[in-house]
Amino acid sequence: MTTLKDYFHAEIIGGKEKAFSWFKVFRRVRRSRLCHYLFWWRVANKLHAKKGFLKSISKFINNSLIRRHSIEIMLGAEIGEGLVIGHGLGIVITKNTKIGKNFVIRQNCTIGTDYKSKEPIVLGDNVNIGAGSCIIGSGINIGDRVKIGAMSFVNKNIPSDSVVYSSKDLVVRPC
Repeated sequence: MTTLKDYFHAEIIGGKEKAFSWFKVFRRVRRSRLCHYLFWWRVANKLHAKKGFLKSISKFINNSLIRRHSIEIMLGAEIGEGLVIGHGLGIVITKNTKIGKNFVIRQNCTIGTDYKSKEPIVLGDNVNIGAGSCIIGSGINIGDRVKIGAMSFVNKNIPSDSVVYSSKDLVVRPC
């Protein structure tokens, strides 16, 4: 099980190869807008798994983050360590999502459900999503090492090691 310290080491310090110190973590959280968001979202998401008062605290933290950063990653979303948010603005991720390690997402992206079933949207490791892309559906599986181009609309399964982009039709090709 991944601890908060592991998330902070990968996302705020910048990787396991760099030395960890809480001083570095808090300094980067104070100075960087995206580090601030990642730190407090990880804390709120861990508290959301608890019951009672801690769950209500997590909702308060998340609502404050949404107002301050314009990023709405719902509590309960499972995101592996190494989350990278490039130009964090207008990002929406539903709670019915399971995302692997080293996930990169850019501005104005949506990962949402169409409410046709309870199946989660599953993204593998090392997935990279370009600006303005949408992944909408239920039970969508996106494999490992997939790159989704800017302004793409994805509503079906994507195999591993693929590049996806939209022209008039969705184009999927191997790397």
